[in-house]
Amino acid sequence: MLPQHPFLPGICGHSHHRVSPLPITGVDAIDWAAPWLAPWRARGEAVARSVRNGMAQPAALNQAALAPVCFVPQSELPGGMAYEQYIFDTGRVPTRDGLHDFFNGLVWQAFPLAKKRLNALQAAQIARTGIQPVRGPARDALTVFDENAALLQAPDALWQALVAKDWQRLFGDLRPLWRQAHLVLFGHALMEKLVMPRKSMTAHVYRVLPAAPTIDSMDAWLARDLSAEKLAAKPFAHLPLLGVPGWWAANQDPVFYQDAGVFRPPSMGGTEPTARITI
Repeated sequence: MLPQHPFLPGICGHSHHRVSPLPITGVDAIDWAAPWLAPWRARGEAVARSVRNGMAQPAALNQAALAPVCFVPQSELPGGMAYEQYIFDTGRVPTRDGLHDFFNGLVWQAFPLAKKRLNALQAAQIARTGIQPVRGPARDALTVFDENAALLQAPDALWQALVAKDWQRLFGDLRPLWRQAHLVLFGHALMEKLVMPRKSMTAHVYRVLPAAPTIDSMDAWLARDLSAEKLAAKPFAHLPLLGVPGWWAANQDPVFYQDAGVFRPPSMGGTEPTARITI
């Protein structure tokens, strides 16, 4: 049984809504027109504007009051205490300047139920095993999800081709089916990396089956679905994100997918020839 979560309303005071004269951040580098940031643009641009105007990043994230936690300076985290445990115990998220924690804050705002669930699962793992030099499979999988997951709602055929790494079928034969798919980034480290996109950037894709293709519906579904046992079984598919139709102009040319160093064959051995993809 998971420990009871202590998050309470009204945990954010005003002491951290101070202005930082020189915020250390990379928000100016974000291209909000990037297709993968479409679900994040409205809330993200508002927070980024406040940071650019000199507001400390924790305060800028607290302004909208959308998250079930309070963002506080990193210095509040006591020495020797696990970050996840501190969040669970206090409902306060230590937050540094910079893109990594900027995107983490946005995910807390958009997926409050899923993030609370992940945090409760992390706290349960810490309670069970303590803080070890090497994370166990469950805690490691929770971290992978939190940092690098992308959520995919898609027809069965598309998901099966992705799991099989059948790139010809996924990006060639089934390319029209991507219009029926909904892919949403969840991992904040993944979002940070995509500020400077590279062809090799790969997401751990988690299939979601929400009632509707909205973030709110995905959030509610994830909060019910996520478990340490399920994640430890590695239920992920690996997707080079710039291969997603409509996400990168160069992938309109079938030659884009001929890079076997990125679109690897299922054996991962590198000895099989790469199938020639037609679009």
